[in-house]
Amino acid sequence: MDNKIQNSHDSLFKETWSNKSNAKAFLENYLPQKVLNVVNLDSLEICKDTFIENDLKNYYSDMLYKINIGDTPGYIYFLFEHKSYPDKRVHLQLLEYMTKIWRLDLKQHKREKLSIIVPLLLYHGPKKWKVKEAFSSMLAGPVDIMSDYIPDFRYVLYDLSKYSDDDIKGTITARVVMLIFKHIFEQDFAQKLPGIFSLLKDLSEKETGLQYFESLIKYIFSNVEDITPEQFQTIVSNTLSEDKGGMIMTLAEKLRNEGREKWLEQGLEQGLEQGLEQGLEQGLEQGLMEGIEFAVSIKFGETDDCKTVIAKINSIKDINLLKALKGKIKSAKTVPELINSIEE
Repeated sequence: MDNKIQNSHDSLFKETWSNKSNAKAFLENYLPQKVLNVVNLDSLEICKDTFIENDLKNYYSDMLYKINIGDTPGYIYFLFEHKSYPDKRVHLQLLEYMTKIWRLDLKQHKREKLSIIVPLLLYHGPKKWKVKEAFSSMLAGPVDIMSDYIPDFRYVLYDLSKYSDDDIKGTITARVVMLIFKHIFEQDFAQKLPGIFSLLKDLSEKETGLQYFESLIKYIFSNVEDITPEQFQTIVSNTLSEDKGGMIMTLAEKLRNEGREKWLEQGLEQGLEQGLEQGLEQGLEQGLMEGIEFAVSIKFGETDDCKTVIAKINSIKDINLLKALKGKIKSAKTVPELINSIEE
């Protein structure tokens, strides 16, 4: 999975569920009733610990909540799987994370007995989740006969595809995030956005709501390539007040420009690396040119002016001058400005 996409999943998930109100409302709506009967949601505390190994951060994000279960301290471990397919070995991952939590808890609190951990799993991939919740479902052989010798637990599954949009409950922000997670891989996602954004109309009147839009827009731009600026502007204008819609469009353009700058940098570095790999002066020159042409087209579009710039670049044979173009492309605000800087 692309790191940009993974980071967008992780960032939006953690920003949403590290908010105590969002977490509390989510648990209140989706924990099994028998668990709700014994947990004290008012005792909920957000823990900063994460238990995901570096090599799995492309596939999972997690949150840990400390909560009173009955009269004793316990934990709720919230795992978000953002792979495109269900993980048949997720039980083993959960067991490893639960063991880490127990070891940390014993180290910090010197308890005589282990605390209860309720594992939750949120999944929003396009494929249906068919992995059974019980850990023992992973085991081969006569499991029933050997049950005395098998550690076992069940996780609580939230497969968003199994919920209708109306059945997704919680705070406004959490509902919006879950709806976006639910529909993000669908081809008609752009058509779903007006209904989702309409939930944020009241929230957008508050400063915190406007700040939250930045995370949502970053997530959408990182995961959906076929929404044009015109489509996005229409969606925002039709669902939010005129002044707030304008502010959000300004934010969206800012984020788009930031994305262009990252692509620009990537194109230049990619061209340089390609040339270096070829190991010849001719190859280095060609690699740099390809990277620079890519960067120019990303930043300014494929216009006639850009074709003029690229023609000038192709006439440069000095490797050092080609390398110096990197800074000029980044700093130039317009194509004529870039042309003038090349001619200097």
